[in-house]
Amino acid sequence: MTSIEQPNGLQQSLNQESLLNRMIEQIRRSLDLQEILTSTVTEVRSFLRADRVKVYRFDADDSGEVIAESIDNERLPSLLGLRFPVHDIPEAAREMFLLVQQRSIIDVANGKIGLAPLQSKETGKRLQTNIHYRQVDPCHIQYLQAMGVQSSLVVPILDRDPQEQLAKPKLWGLLVSHHTEPRKILKPELKVLQQVVDQVTIAIAQSNLLTEALSQQKREATVNQITTLLHKLPTIQLQGALEEVITAFSGVGGRLYIEQSRELYTWGDQPTLPYELDNSIIEQHPIWQSWMSECKPGSILATSDLYKEPHLRVLALAFRSTQIRGLMVIPLHFREKFIGVLSIFRAEFETEILWAGQCEQNRRQLLPQLSFEVWREQKKGQAPEWKQEDITLAQALYDHFSMAIQQKQMYKEVQDLNANLELRVQEQTAELEKSLLITKVIKQVTEQIRRTLDLQTTLQTIVREVRSLLNSDRVVIMQLKSKSVIVEEINGDWQSVLGLNAPLKCFPDDHMYLYSQGRVRTINNVSTDSLSDCHREFLQSLQVQANLIVPINIGMELWGLLIAHECNAPRDWQDAEIDLLQQLGDQAAIAIQQAQLYEQTCNAETEARTKAVQLGQTLHELQETQTRLIQTEKMSGLGQLVAGIAHEINNPVNFIYGNLCHASDYIEQLLEILRLYQLYYPDPHSEISAAIKAIDFEFLIEDLPKIITSMQVGSDRIRSIVLSLRNFSRLDEAENKRVDLHEGIDSTLLILQHQLKESGEFPGIEVIKDYGNIPLVECYAGQMNQVFMNIFSNAIDALEMGNGKWVTYTKGSQSMRNGEWGMGNKAEKQNAKYPMPTIHISTRVSADNSRLLIRISDNGPGMTLEVKKRIFDPFYTTKPVGKGTGLGLAISYQIIVEKHGGIMECISEPGKGTEFWIEIPVKPPAKIDH
Repeated sequence: MTSIEQPNGLQQSLNQESLLNRMIEQIRRSLDLQEILTSTVTEVRSFLRADRVKVYRFDADDSGEVIAESIDNERLPSLLGLRFPVHDIPEAAREMFLLVQQRSIIDVANGKIGLAPLQSKETGKRLQTNIHYRQVDPCHIQYLQAMGVQSSLVVPILDRDPQEQLAKPKLWGLLVSHHTEPRKILKPELKVLQQVVDQVTIAIAQSNLLTEALSQQKREATVNQITTLLHKLPTIQLQGALEEVITAFSGVGGRLYIEQSRELYTWGDQPTLPYELDNSIIEQHPIWQSWMSECKPGSILATSDLYKEPHLRVLALAFRSTQIRGLMVIPLHFREKFIGVLSIFRAEFETEILWAGQCEQNRRQLLPQLSFEVWREQKKGQAPEWKQEDITLAQALYDHFSMAIQQKQMYKEVQDLNANLELRVQEQTAELEKSLLITKVIKQVTEQIRRTLDLQTTLQTIVREVRSLLNSDRVVIMQLKSKSVIVEEINGDWQSVLGLNAPLKCFPDDHMYLYSQGRVRTINNVSTDSLSDCHREFLQSLQVQANLIVPINIGMELWGLLIAHECNAPRDWQDAEIDLLQQLGDQAAIAIQQAQLYEQTCNAETEARTKAVQLGQTLHELQETQTRLIQTEKMSGLGQLVAGIAHEINNPVNFIYGNLCHASDYIEQLLEILRLYQLYYPDPHSEISAAIKAIDFEFLIEDLPKIITSMQVGSDRIRSIVLSLRNFSRLDEAENKRVDLHEGIDSTLLILQHQLKESGEFPGIEVIKDYGNIPLVECYAGQMNQVFMNIFSNAIDALEMGNGKWVTYTKGSQSMRNGEWGMGNKAEKQNAKYPMPTIHISTRVSADNSRLLIRISDNGPGMTLEVKKRIFDPFYTTKPVGKGTGLGLAISYQIIVEKHGGIMECISEPGKGTEFWIEIPVKPPAKIDH
């Protein structure tokens, strides 16, 4: 590409002016640098009628990347987004671009390059645009030919800081145009392109200013937000501030460690120290602390790759299990004193770079790049870069965190000081109260000694008051004579040592001698104090960690020891506690002396009372035995009497019952003959007619069979009663055997049938049987019938008394009983106010078929709790004089519980009736004694 000195007319001049105006307008209209660059390459390509125009930007490592591009109808391949190695543009060329703002015009066909500097390299003065041509390096020619370029134009783009006029500019990038055909460049075009580049330089400066302003604004907003969290008393939100800092630095985790309080605040991914480093917190490790001691106040330690940091060679093991690679450490100081450290972590990342072809580095200086096909270079484990704005933000946060931590510590110190003042006041108040309490306790113990001569009560009072005052876990008194603990008071779930004997080998005689001389021993820590192994093991077996021992001396003789145990933790015994224990030890000695004198006086009386008690117990046992014998003999005699009567009645009843059927047949035959006589001799003798009329012969013939039938029913009734009497007495079944208890219950009810019927003012008792399917039960049948008889009799008596329910009064012509049951019909009884007197009998067998449950209840008046407690006591009765002996339920309880190994209970409340609950085994586990 060559230059022509003269323009090609007015049209070219208008195009140049239009291009500049559009570029200036674009820069004014938009603050987006990428948009400006895209518009620039499009306008320049159109202006030069080039095949490709691109903007090439230099990176920090001097490699470059095409960030904007415009191509005419895809005549050349796109290079947008591709990176070019640093050696593609030699260092000398970059220096010339920067120093004299050299423009390069290359004519590939002729092998020439035109250089157009703006200023002199030697003097630095601006030159008149003048293009100097020379032969170009063949390597460069081959490079362009590989790209398909026949001519090119390169204009450097500089970056100037508008705030620093004297600062040297930096080489920011290049504006490059490529042509597939030879192309001449005009001087005015070159001038216009330089003006376009100058406008781009202005746009870059504006973009930098805008980026810096936005960054500054964001940094200030972050600092303000964090400052609000850090200085909000009294709740300084260090955790929230830490999270905001980590977010502001785009970190994956972070930590805030406070040295004085050893507090640690964490958020996000965290390092974990391995066991071999022997520390749970990385900030407390000696290597980390040594590193922090070398840091000066205000210094910021930022490393992109912590594994390359010399101070972290050992501690880097803690980060192996994480993705953390970037580390920023902000040591915090207040007045040059280290108070903590703030750490921010960044994760490693992967990168993919699109290179414009692949070239071996060792051949870079020898051969040009011949291929520009895209080559993807992937890098893993890349270290994140800490930029200057990150360091600036960290420095801004340094003071705020340091002040906040110091402020929090001062606030805590003030609180602690106030708390200490309150605590001292409370301690002094507590000491006064404790002194008064000690005086009160000593007075109480003294009064206890005067009030009672019971040694055990006095000693128990002493240990109880001592344990409460000392707030210890256990207080005991050990008697020297028995070498054992005779009194103790425990607070908590500690084991009891009452009656425990101390091992003699652990306490030599010289210890006892010292105690007799008034020695007081304090053991603040069983594990560390100077003790014999035997003594230490003995105390540890009692869960004792500290104890206090004072002697109890009576005269010159050591009687025992008063000991306070601390089981929860070691304890430093105070002088006031020792004095208290000594005073109470002296009071214990006085109480023991008085108790010994009293004991000697009371021994004889105690022996006499013991003998009297023994005689009383013997008499009571004899009375109980006599009662049982009387009742047993009574029931035995009653059973024999009942059995004898039943036997005597049974013979004539059987005779009558056996002949009634024959008598009935005979009478029927005689009546038949009389009817035949009446049939065949209708006119009898007058004397016979008179006799027939006198005896009402027709009625006699009709009523005589009825009489015989009634006699037969009566004899059946008598036989049933006799059988019930025999079943009740069970004299033939006195031994324990298997019986049907339903039969015994029915027999008992049959005997009591006359008491269950309605009579006079009493409406009768309804018996409801709820029999279950029960097996035969092995028991004493006669005694069980006796139990049923007693319970049924009591129930009948209770229902007959009825608390006045059954008192009769007259209303009109109908007899009523308080509106309940009168002599009316069934419907009237159902509409009565109170229910029918009822006895309910229920039998069931347990789920495992091992026990039988019998429940007998009535709806009588019930009984009070006081009465229910005594119903099984011998000779206790609530019936009027002459109505009961008070032995029925006592004997029944003895039969069920003692004879059959069962259970008998009573459930009753006033107004809710009474229920007896009887439970006996179906088969006794062992032989039942008589």
